[in-house]
Amino acid sequence: MAFTGNFTCDVFKTGLMTGAFNFSSGAFYMALYTNNATLNASTTAYTTVGEVTAPSYSAQLLANPAVAISNNVAYLTFDNPSWSVAMTARGALIYQAGANGAICVLDFGNDKTSSNTFTVQFPTATSTSAIIRLA
Repeated sequence: MAFTGNFTCDVFKTGLMTGAFNFSSGAFYMALYTNNATLNASTTAYTTVGEVTAPSYSAQLLANPAVAISNNVAYLTFDNPSWSVAMTARGALIYQAGANGAICVLDFGNDKTSSNTFTVQFPTATSTSAIIRLA
């Protein structure tokens, strides 16, 4: 069992302080993984090890990043990504392309399977539930 929870990657935390991440101009992606992947807070970048292998699957550009602040919490969300392919995934990595671009690891809790379209539903974009929050 390789997935053990949801993590904000350490490299993302330090990258925020050095300006390595810019959600108003950068390109951010989501890759899907099987439970054979080893992803955690120490993950630094996108990897193909343990990534889903399905016909026509590839990591997807996350559309419309939106940054907001409410109740002293900055938060970020994207449009829900979807893949028009049957597949099974256990978790995901949100990342910025390039070295040290890992942002967060998402553990789906168990394998999720689709027979035609696989969609990742992000939580509501609020200061208490958005996918990425900074208090």
